[in-house]
Amino acid sequence: MTRIALASASPRRRELLTQLGADFIVVQAPIDESLLLGETAEVYVHRLAIAKAAAGYQAQQQPLPTLGADTIVVVDGEILGKPLDQADFRRMMQLLSNRCHQVYTAVALHSASAQQAVLVKTDVWFGPLADAQIDSYWHSGEPADKAGGYGIQGIGGRFVEKIHGSYFAVVGLPLYETAALLASLRAEA
Repeated sequence: MTRIALASASPRRRELLTQLGADFIVVQAPIDESLLLGETAEVYVHRLAIAKAAAGYQAQQQPLPTLGADTIVVVDGEILGKPLDQADFRRMMQLLSNRCHQVYTAVALHSASAQQAVLVKTDVWFGPLADAQIDSYWHSGEPADKAGGYGIQGIGGRFVEKIHGSYFAVVGLPLYETAALLASLRAEA
């Protein structure tokens, strides 16, 4: 398998990429993640994944093909980022309680010969959340660095009634689509 770079600080993405058997290094790829005026959630997450992959590729002295990814949670067209504080987290959980929301994950691969990206949308349904559940979850510490304020692979998974789409995309890296991108590198070689 071709060695690649992962332009992500996410430990979850590193774990998932390891599950695919990828040989990779991690590179820093800071980019401006500001939402552009009039930008839809789909365009936003797609743009960020591409920008992270490109920035990671450019940051290397002898660039390896570079994978970038981004995940966002969307409800009623509102992008829910990482909670700013407990009040913001509570607002997010109240928005997600007893209803469906969308998780978009985009994955991009930047190499010397090609730039490719895929976007995966997953519908996630939460059951009803009581205030005590919300407060207890906040105090667990898990929600602080999670888009939408929850981690499906952790304690937050207990709120999920069902999903339609890719579980791994909700975690942060859709395995099927990522494997297909990595296979395209082998086809290039």
